[in-house]
Amino acid sequence: MQTFHLLDLFQGISTMSAVPPAILAARLGLICLGIFMLYLGKKGILDPLLMIPMGLGMATVNAGVLFLDPTTAGHIAQGSAVNASPIVQQQIITSAADGHTPGTLFMSPLVEKTDDLMYILQIDFLQPIYTFMFSNGLIACLVFMGIGVLLDVGFVITRPFQSMFLAICAEFGTVATFPIAVAMGLTYREAASIAMVGGADGPMVLFTSLTLAKHLFVPITVVAYLYLGLCYGGYPYLIRFLVPAKLRAIKPQKKKIIVVTSDEKLAFAVVGCTVLCFLFPSAAPLFLSLFLGVAVRESGLKCFIQIIEGPILYGATLFLGLTLGVLCEASTILNPKVLILLVLGMIALLLSGVGGIVGGYILYFFSGRKINPVIGIAGVSCIPSTAKVAQKEVTKANPSAIILPDALGANICGVITSAILTGIYVTLIPLLN
Repeated sequence: MQTFHLLDLFQGISTMSAVPPAILAARLGLICLGIFMLYLGKKGILDPLLMIPMGLGMATVNAGVLFLDPTTAGHIAQGSAVNASPIVQQQIITSAADGHTPGTLFMSPLVEKTDDLMYILQIDFLQPIYTFMFSNGLIACLVFMGIGVLLDVGFVITRPFQSMFLAICAEFGTVATFPIAVAMGLTYREAASIAMVGGADGPMVLFTSLTLAKHLFVPITVVAYLYLGLCYGGYPYLIRFLVPAKLRAIKPQKKKIIVVTSDEKLAFAVVGCTVLCFLFPSAAPLFLSLFLGVAVRESGLKCFIQIIEGPILYGATLFLGLTLGVLCEASTILNPKVLILLVLGMIALLLSGVGGIVGGYILYFFSGRKINPVIGIAGVSCIPSTAKVAQKEVTKANPSAIILPDALGANICGVITSAILTGIYVTLIPLLN
């Protein structure tokens, strides 16, 4: 008769002793991190729409580890041992030998064989969401479509050259991080994927990493969404450090009000989408999703607007955060390159912020010291966060100074330039590597 132990009932606890110390420490650390992220989301320090489901998913997936039945374990091991890190490979070999394979019932992102995948689809309850929305980039397109519905491209049309110049300057981190990443030992594909964090545009990072470096998609995307909080918490200090209070207080000159009609905005969306798809067809799904949202908005299709800005955008955001959190299971995230990715993500966002402010200074001098240089940081495309941060810092220095229209123009252009950089990387890197 088999001996029954109390811990056999509480497998989340018993699996703690069945894994290597590194995975044990990672599980405990990620549980704490997930709870902390949820707290920051609740307090509004980080984006609650992402952080609450992501933090809860991260905590629960690392807590809810059990001993899988032999059939399920066999299907997972078929695909996992090939792509996993050395620590996880050793765990798979050891657990297969003694018949105890720790795992979860959430999803297995490393399973690729058709037969194994069909079996896992029936077992892991979030597997269909990952397989049909993440593995092909659909989740990024749905979020981008929702963003398009919220965008008022009139801010870009009224000041196109200024907005585009600032957005290009704010892509400095996206470009400069690539050679730094290569120098630190990453491949071209991996370097391009982590460099996209500099654009502060989560869907772009998601799409690029799934296309170029699928084996690092989880840590790269998690790094991206964790570091987007820097746009809220870190950029105000960067602005104060680089822009003196006297310059932050500059009040933009009153400009002639230019009324942009919905027809002109629709024409901009149609022409912009067509030209960008023609130039960068590898990123055409992103361009179509973004400008379809803009077209629906400007066409006044209220039934579509309500669906896209409601169920589609919020549903995609919910499952994006939840699935990313669940993907942060210790055995998946334990990759030797994760520390490098953390450093590079920070560098990318820092350089993009600096590049944007430098662009603001260039406009400040060329305009005869009439443009507030703070608007440059809004070129970093974390919309509308960086535009709001810029306005908030200017308001502290001069409550009567309103730079939000200029900042939003740069912000919206930042979304477009991030998509363009994605198209460039996705097109060129496979040819180079």
